[in-house]
Amino acid sequence: MRARLPLLLAALLLAPLAQAGREPVLHQVKVPHSYYWRELYLPQLTTGPSAAAFLPDGQGLVYSMGGSLWRQALGDDLATELTHPRGAYDHQPDVAPDGTSVVFTRYDGAAMELWRLDLRSGRGQQLTHEGAVNVEPRISPDGQRLAWVSTRGNGNFNLYVAELGPAGLTNVRALLGERRSAIDRYYYAPVDHAINPSWSPDGETIYYVANPEVAWGSGDLWAVPLADPAARRRVHAEETSWAARPELAPDGKRLLYSGYRGRQWHQLWLTTPNGAAPLPLSFGEFDRRHARWSPNGQRIAYIDNRDGGTTLRVMDVIGGRTDTVQATRRETLAPQGTLVLDIRNGAGQRVPARVSVTGSDGRAHAPDGAWLHADDGFDRAQQETETHYFHCAPPCRLQLPTGAANITVRRGFETLPWNARVDVAPGLGKPLVARLQAQPLPAEYGGFLSADLHVHMNYGGHYRHTPETLVRQAEAEDLDVVHNLVVNKEERIPDIAAFRTGVDPASNAAVTLLQGQEYHTSFWGHLGLLQLRSHYLTPDFSAYRNTALASPYPHNGVIADLAHEQGALVGYVHPFDWDPDPAKETGLSHQLPADAMHRKVDYLEVVGFSDHRATAGVWYRLLNLGLRVSAGAGTDAMANYASLRGPVGMNRVFLDTAGSRDPETVLAALRKGEGFASNGPLLGLLVDGRKPGAELPAGRHAFRLALRSPVPVQHLELVHNGRVVKAFELEGDRRTLDAEGELTLGDGWLLLRAWNDQADPGVLDLYPYATTNPVWIGRGRASENVQGDAAYFTAWLDRVIANATAREADFNGAGEFDATLDYLRAARARYARLAEGRDE
Repeated sequence: MRARLPLLLAALLLAPLAQAGREPVLHQVKVPHSYYWRELYLPQLTTGPSAAAFLPDGQGLVYSMGGSLWRQALGDDLATELTHPRGAYDHQPDVAPDGTSVVFTRYDGAAMELWRLDLRSGRGQQLTHEGAVNVEPRISPDGQRLAWVSTRGNGNFNLYVAELGPAGLTNVRALLGERRSAIDRYYYAPVDHAINPSWSPDGETIYYVANPEVAWGSGDLWAVPLADPAARRRVHAEETSWAARPELAPDGKRLLYSGYRGRQWHQLWLTTPNGAAPLPLSFGEFDRRHARWSPNGQRIAYIDNRDGGTTLRVMDVIGGRTDTVQATRRETLAPQGTLVLDIRNGAGQRVPARVSVTGSDGRAHAPDGAWLHADDGFDRAQQETETHYFHCAPPCRLQLPTGAANITVRRGFETLPWNARVDVAPGLGKPLVARLQAQPLPAEYGGFLSADLHVHMNYGGHYRHTPETLVRQAEAEDLDVVHNLVVNKEERIPDIAAFRTGVDPASNAAVTLLQGQEYHTSFWGHLGLLQLRSHYLTPDFSAYRNTALASPYPHNGVIADLAHEQGALVGYVHPFDWDPDPAKETGLSHQLPADAMHRKVDYLEVVGFSDHRATAGVWYRLLNLGLRVSAGAGTDAMANYASLRGPVGMNRVFLDTAGSRDPETVLAALRKGEGFASNGPLLGLLVDGRKPGAELPAGRHAFRLALRSPVPVQHLELVHNGRVVKAFELEGDRRTLDAEGELTLGDGWLLLRAWNDQADPGVLDLYPYATTNPVWIGRGRASENVQGDAAYFTAWLDRVIANATAREADFNGAGEFDATLDYLRAARARYARLAEGRDE
């Protein structure tokens, strides 16, 4: 899980940071931690249903699926398509009380605007035009007003109401004024939000979720009378996660919402308008969300992920009988054709892979039941919207609008991408075969296997993973080893039931799955704990202010010791988005320098959910001091999300194990720094015939290197002690290079790195980046940099000590406080000695 730390570092060690062109999806939203609210709150493109509303007679539904709105009668298997915008996607329908129209949200790659569809004429009408994010439209019981959530104005989610007439919306106004909570909260904006609106049956009150003075979770259940917004009241206090969506029953007595309430998954709960003790209406180890009452209050429609993807079901409130709404027959607005995609490797064998398909309608498509995923950002100069993809175990059958379709197939880093433009004709076409071409490194550079050190199987997203489905996803990415790091999402730990020691039995001949842990503290920085041999460490977090676990103890050094006692490896994950500058960053509390000096850190996610060059800059300083922290790589993929930065294996470390998949061999190679980390380019480096991790004397050395990349590379460089000592010219498609030469090297280290200034649509990350681990030269310490780098970390730890001291009241007694400060001061003293020129 991510922690964003706004930190800065000296440019001397880094190429200039640039994410030129790439911006987050819906960048107009100013709420922090976008990877959470985008997935957990905003609608996403899924092949299955994502939201539904009853028709007034209660005998049918209008629902969103695959980016279109559909109407279907209960008990029938025929779904009729109502909307199909070009290059856009429709979500969150709400049906007018008279059944003549539907209001919904439309996403076009730039904004989410509200639209209205006349069900009689099929005519669409745009209702909002501000370029904001407008979601969750709900029509009042009299059909004359609309409530919804918008970011218009300040970029925060707030509750709006307006009159709804033939001409559209009038008298648009924020129902609640802007308010800032007095407490600090890590995952949520200082400005309170108001989300999940619904109307009372009499149209006089709106129920919603808001977070005044709530530090953790997206807020409590509230009610606000339209006539007197200042009289708002809290109905029920409970940790929620963006999806409670309270809705009062037609009888006005039961308030339905989706919650987890001490469990790991969302289920349906009932309270009252006065906040009576909630009781569960449903049970299960999966999510039930987006619940809506039928007009007579006898049934509830909801979306669940029991079967992995999203499914629409209707449940009787009394008795619990549940029917699945299945669109086995579909009446579409445009002619359709069937495309069958086969994927084969160079040996002619079928292999699974990641696939992107854009139809003649400018929309992403996938087979029925496939999990569609979307990138979390894109360059608007290169793309109209973010990249969507699914994983295909061939053959895969897609229904596409007739006309030209573009298809891209990717499988890991050792295979070149395959692209095709095909003409889809009505009916069943000839199977399309994607023949993938391998482009591996020459064998002399190592017998590598690839590992993603940081994945979250389930983390509150649209889908529900099992170990078996996670393994299949990794196999489609040509990933050999997956470390699922079990971790909390505030009070939940969604994958706690999956934690086990040893190799997960879901592993197969192609993929090894290992269960690990991410230790959470937004104060000290997050840790990855790989291959715990005994048990999961609890509590899973510390320094959670405004809770009983507010103490910054245990600090990360204590956790590292507990993990090492179990034989695990310990690493810092998703470290830095900026260059840390201790002279300017008064809030700096990241503990990495202290733990590195105390030799507690085995690896650092140099390639991870962070800025790779900023992180590498800090890493270089540690290496200059002879602190042997290996380069790791982890995607931090929330693998059950529909919207995420990159799939499982986007960031991975290639470890030279001579092809062995034995977990002990894999971790030993990681600990020794035998390999390279990458999000695309493959790197090979030999110095006097020795590979990264080796030790050589200072002097004249011969090098050989190789680059193989699925995307063009702009920069390929040998770096000695943080300084580029040789840059290589890349020509042609800039994907391959073999070179050799000689260098005179003093004490320190040498590595090879590849990187681009800008984002590349072929790499679903900030920009392509790869680095080998260092070859150690001479004493393994960069004598010319030691004092300056040691002074840098001394100043860093001065900030950490000051910030830890400022939280003295949060510690559970003097013992915890003194032990923490003693640990930090001891590390600072060692850096200070080096800064003064006194050797360790």
